Amino acid sequence: MNIFAKKTDPKDALRASKREMANATRGIEREIGALQLEEKKLLAEIKRTAKTGNEAATKILARQLIRLRQQISNLQGSRAQMRGIATHTQAMYANTSVAAGMKGASKAMGAMNKQMEPAKQLKIMQDFQKQSAQMDMTSEMMSDAIDGALDDDNAEEETEDLTNQVLDEIGVDISSQLSSAPKGRIAGKNAQSAESSDVDELEKRLAALRG
Repeated sequence: MNIFAKKTDPKDALRASKREMANATRGIEREIGALQLEEKKLLAEIKRTAKTGNEAATKILARQLIRLRQQISNLQGSRAQMRGIATHTQAMYANTSVAAGMKGASKAMGAMNKQMEPAKQLKIMQDFQKQSAQMDMTSEMMSDAIDGALDDDNAEEETEDLTNQVLDEIGVDISSQLSSAPKGRIAGKNAQSAESSDVDELEKRLAALRG
């Protein structure tokens, strides 16, 4: 036994087997065809002999025809067997291919099972849940902070609007009071007293607003 001989591939072996069986089947079919042609000739000879009235020769030819037809039947059986063997061989190769595929799938599944250790996968899931919960909490805190900032901005805007409104009202009063105040050096003292009273009035109004 040659230990260095190349291992035969099942696919190559199947191809070689099919080729051999196809050649054998064609040989059988050629033999059947030749015997069938001989059968036709023998039938014609039997008819001619029978017409001559030679009974003994006719019986001999009839026995030859029986043996010839038996040979044809045997060859037809052999041809059917060859076809059955070819079908069986093809089925065996298909089963071998399925087995090889299952073997490869088993190896792949085994490798994946080794990588997917239950304890390791459980830890990964727990870490994912932890990080996901932390992310949700962070997002919620950021959302609350943004909402609070927006609320503060709105409150500040409302306060500023109210302040501007009050200052506008005060400004109108101041303008009206300043327009009616005396002008020049002679009215300086009166203007100072008027300004003082205006300041007092403004302080009273602001105090009232604060209260």
